[in-house]
Formats: sequence, C-alpha cells, structure tokens
Amino acid sequence: MNRGLVLRLESLVQLRGACRQLRALSYRKVWGAQWKPVQASAQPLCSVLLHPQPWQKHRLIRVASAQCRHLATKEETKKKKKKIPLTRGEVEIRQKMTIEELARAMGKDIDHIYEALLYTDVDLDSLEPDSVLYEDHIKMIVQKSGMKYKSAKLKEEKERENTDACFWHLCCPHRPPADPAVLTPRPPVVTILGHVDHGKTTLLDSLRKTQVASMEAGGITQHIGAFLVHMPSGEKITFLDTPGHAAFSAMRARGTNVTDIVILVVAAEDGVMEQTIESIQHAKNAGVPLILAINKCDKPEADPERVKKELLAHDVVCEEFGGDVQAVNISALKGENLMVLAEATVALAEMLELKADATGLVEGTVIESRKDRGKGPLTTAIIQRGTLRKGCVLVAGKTWAKVRLMFDENGKAVDAAPPGIPVEIMGWKDVPSAGDEILEVESEQRAHEVIDWRTYVEQQEKLKKDAEVIEAKQKEHRMEYKQQQQKLAHLTWRQRKAVLYKANKHQLFQRPKDRREMAEDTLSVIVKGDVDGSVEAILNILDSYDCEDECKLDIVHFGMGDISENDLNLAEAFNGVIYGFSVKANDSIKKLADKKGIKIKLHNIIYKLIDDLKEELNSKLPPAVVETTIGEASVLDTFSVTVGKNKIPVAGCRVHKGLLDRKMKFKLIRNGDVIWKGSLSSLKHHKDDAQVIKAGMDCGLSLDRSLEFSVGDDIICYEETEVQQTTSWDPGF
Repeated sequence: MNRGLVLRLESLVQLRGACRQLRALSYRKVWGAQWKPVQASAQPLCSVLLHPQPWQKHRLIRVASAQCRHLATKEETKKKKKKIPLTRGEVEIRQKMTIEELARAMGKDIDHIYEALLYTDVDLDSLEPDSVLYEDHIKMIVQKSGMKYKSAKLKEEKERENTDACFWHLCCPHRPPADPAVLTPRPPVVTILGHVDHGKTTLLDSLRKTQVASMEAGGITQHIGAFLVHMPSGEKITFLDTPGHAAFSAMRARGTNVTDIVILVVAAEDGVMEQTIESIQHAKNAGVPLILAINKCDKPEADPERVKKELLAHDVVCEEFGGDVQAVNISALKGENLMVLAEATVALAEMLELKADATGLVEGTVIESRKDRGKGPLTTAIIQRGTLRKGCVLVAGKTWAKVRLMFDENGKAVDAAPPGIPVEIMGWKDVPSAGDEILEVESEQRAHEVIDWRTYVEQQEKLKKDAEVIEAKQKEHRMEYKQQQQKLAHLTWRQRKAVLYKANKHQLFQRPKDRREMAEDTLSVIVKGDVDGSVEAILNILDSYDCEDECKLDIVHFGMGDISENDLNLAEAFNGVIYGFSVKANDSIKKLADKKGIKIKLHNIIYKLIDDLKEELNSKLPPAVVETTIGEASVLDTFSVTVGKNKIPVAGCRVHKGLLDRKMKFKLIRNGDVIWKGSLSSLKHHKDDAQVIKAGMDCGLSLDRSLEFSVGDDIICYEETEVQQTTSWDPGF
C-alpha cells in the first residue's frame, strides 16, 4: 500500500517537472538573436508526453531523473524556498540589481526575466545571471510581470564617529583656544619672495653670513629653506627662502600661508617681473603685510624710483606715496642697508604683537619633506603652538611619527623647539606632503585612530568620485550601443554578425606586441625628486601639457629618493624614461639600466629637466617632410611625340629661376593649384637627354602619358627633406 503510494507520488512529480521543462522549451534561443517563442504549430503537451519524438526523449529522461534527486530531504526543499520566495504584489527594487537578484526578489526564475527582456533593446547574448540591469529595465520587468515596485530602503550605515585631530581655530573640541594669560612673544616668520635671480638667497646669505647661493645648482633656489637668524640686537627672525622660478608657484603659496611678514625682493635694474606680480598676489591672498627690498642698488643702471612707480599698478603703495609699505634700498651682495631692513622687519613684528602658546599639544606645518638614506623620512617644519620635544607623537596627513631626533638648519641636534622656530624632524613612518598640518596627539593609539579616520574619509570620497565616473561611462556606452543597434536594425542577425566581425577583424589577429606598438606616440615617464616640493613642482609643470594630439604624456610613477630597481622595472614594463631631480643612481643601477636599455636622465636644474623632457617628446613625433624649391620653369608651348603606338604630351619650357634636376621631384601648378606631383619621364635640351637644365635655358619635358599641358603652367623642381618636428607645448619658461 505504502509502496504504491510512493510510486504514484513519484510519477506525479516527474509529470509536473516534465510539464515545467516543456513550458520552458516553448522559448528557444536562436543563436545570435533574441529569444523567440515557438510557433503555434508546436506539438501539444499531452502528445509530447504520450508519443515523444526522438529529440525529446533524452530531455524527458533528464527531467525525470533530476526531479527524483530533488525528493531527497526536507532540508533541500527548505533551502529552495529560501532562494525563491513566494510571489508578492510588491517588489523591492534598488539600483544595479543583477538578473539573479531581481528573479529572487520577484519570486521568479531567471528564464522569466529573460522573457521580459524581449520587450527591451538589451542584447540577450551578452547577459549572464550576474549581469547588472539598468533601473528603467528593472521597473519595466516588474510592470510586465503584473507587479508593483517600490524602492528598497538603503541600509542605514552606522555613522562613524569623527576621530580626527585638528587645529583649535577650526572649532575642534579637543583643542580649545589658548588662554591669553599664557601667551608669550615668539619670533616672526618672514618669507622672502620675488622673481628668479633678483637676489633673495644672496640677501639671506648676507644676513646669515653663509654661502647658500654658491651651493645651489645654477644659482637658483629650488627648495624652501627655513633658517633662524639671530640679530645683533638680540631678536630672532625665522626666514623662509622660497624659489623665484616660475615652476615653484605652489612652494611660494605654501610659504605665505605660514608666514607673518613678506619681504618682496625686486632688482632695481629689472623692475617688476612675472613672479614679482605672482608673489604680491600670494601675499594678498594670505593677508600678510609687505616690506619692499629694492636690491642691486649698487649697479649703475639701478632705478629704485621706477620700481616703486611700477608697483603702484599692483596696489603696492610705498610710504613716500602715502601708503603703508616700507621700502628699503639695499645691496645684498655688498651688505649695504641690511640692518635697516632687519630693523624694519623687527618694528613691523612688534606692531603685529606676535604671540603663541608654548604649552599644551604641538601644532605646526610641514614646510618641506624628503627621504634620507640614513635617517629615513625627514620633514622641515615650523612650530606654531606648543613646544616640540623628543618622544612627542605627531600626525601629519596620513602618516605619524614618534619624534626621535630634531635638528636645526645647521644640522645640529636640538632638544626642544618652541613656537616660531624651524626644525627638522626625524621619526616619521612615511613621508608627509609639504603643506600638511602637524598635530600632536596623546598616544600612538590615538595617532592610529586619526590615520584610520583620514584614510576612511579619503576612501569614501574616492568611492563617490568613482561611482560618478562609472555612471557616466555606463551612460556613454549605453548611448553608443543604442546608436549601433539603430544603424544595424534593418539587417538580419547574420548580417549584423558579419558587419561587427569585419569592424573588429584587425584587432582579432593582432599579436600583443603589435598592439603595444600602436601606442608609439606615448611617452611614459617616471619622476623621482629629492624632496616633496620638487616633485610637486615638476608634476605641476607636466599637468600643463596640452599637446595630447601630438604625443601622449603618461606619468607612470613619481616619488622621492634615489633611483631604485623598482623604478627600472616600471620603466621596462611601460617602455618609459626615468627623470631624476637632485637624486642619484648608483653604479649597479646604471649598469642594470644600460643592460635593459632604459634611459635615466638626472638633473639639478628644473628648467634643464623640462628641456630634456621636451627633446624626448620631439623624438616621439614623426618627422615632417619639408619641400625645398630648387628651380622654376614655365610652359611656353605644348606638342606631342610618338613613341611606338603611343602619343606622349611634351611641354616646351624655359627655366627662369634656379635649375631643373631630373633626379629631383617635380610638380605641375595650374592657376595656383597643384594638379600633379612626381618624377619626370624625360628631360631634353634640344634633342639630347639632359640631367640638369640651368636658368635661362629652354628644354622639353614629359611627365605622364595621360597628363595634358597648357601654356602658362608652372613646373616646380623641389627636394623633399625630413625634418624632426618639435612639440608645441609651452611650459611657461
């Protein structure tokens, strides 16, 4: 009894499974086209079950055996129910659902989704269960299924607590403003700005009694130097010597952001220049008072009054013209009036009443950063609050440090650095970026919390930007696909396949090496610098590259430190060139580079590096063909000669400029238009063949059998030479 019941149940289950499978077979997939329903003349269901065709027997057997396996346990049935929930009247949808996720949300199988997609322009051949659907397609599928949709509520992510550290003036609850009672006077931070080669570093040399300028490559400052100068009167002044070269605009801007006073150096014989105007703008943006130092007044051609008048056009009004800007005529080279300039700086600092809190947690700013082979990552910083000591835990950007050692500008170790004092800090885990804020935290654990939060914020911002780019790309590809489908809509599926195959045929049979050669007009570069500011300046110049149509410029990698083997591996992979600024490459690296055929270009002066880069760009450009005219002749008469059975047109010409050389190329000009280019078939003087016809001589020449001459035509003899093209990119200096 029980056995018969079980057999009956098995038969019912098999029959039900076969029916479901045959319903699915009512749609068949035509290769290369969309799903199409079988015609109405298909075999009836009962007929298929009773009298199956040979091509249907194996499918019925497979369906029956598959159904038998599903009767194994109750647990499998429960799992199946979990995967496909019961159909509801409302479906929760969200953006970027896959076909599988939508089928699960609707309580349908995947075939149902494919069936609904027949009403769209989606190419079903390209779809997989994990393919992402557009939102309008999702809504349409739900509606076609006789269901309603509603937007699923986004999972409210638990808001992460802000564990960042910040300056007190940014309303940070962990860093309240200092008590005015504990404020003490601090040295003023003075930034020296001006045009390149106007004597900024020489001025600082005279104040410090050192020879910094003589040690600089090309006599051009290419880093920010922070120095503490002790005046004879006992006051201390912290000076920042910024580069005046056009490439270092970001460094000058960074110098003004941490300064109290700006000394604007202008050469008396040159007057106001491009970087002079830029320096004035930096000072105005930072709200910093100016002192005008008119340098090189010892030269015969010096004209300080002209400088003062030129500055009026830029809203820099000296005291003698009723303004508030002090002007001092100096000679940095001879040391004239330097004490007057120093006294003017001290007087202005006293008027500003510069004070700081030397207690509590340290705050400062990274002026410059670099990597040292023995000391590791180092930063030059100016302390703005608190007193920095050994053992302090600092955070800057996305790195932190436990201060191991501190050095002054002369490389001597110091134990403490109060506000307004420049100091070099050793102990960083990684190199922070120039301009980053330095903040002291209570412990290493707190430092890790700050770094984790900043990394998290950066990741969230990157994800947001990436999502916007992806969405824009998807929209663009979708529009392109629609346009392509519209163009091919009148074709059959076989014709469409043939058209697409022909369009992409050239890529199918290309070797990987050939594909790489297609990008010969790309220059890949790797940039290495001694300090962060130098790399930043070079990258800012490269960002101004605007000649992508001539040759593409690809920055593969940039960083600080000497040339390493990793740089060589990158250059080999991308067929690139390594540019090093004030860095070294040891002998083993040079030998390995020679072996691999990799170019390493080392420079100490930034404009020479850029010139070298432009030459490398020029070498990537194809040579240009230049035509040089050798001779000109005019057609005086036309006739024809018979050679065999053919009549050949001949022009009787007179050379009136230069000469006609049969080895060179010729062109025929009629009414100002070039109607033919090529080589001569024959050149005769009277009846003799000639190689060269000089000016003033008559000749007969033939060009092409099918070309007719007209009286008044011009014959030009010219030579083609290949000339190396030069890039039209102008970096600005």
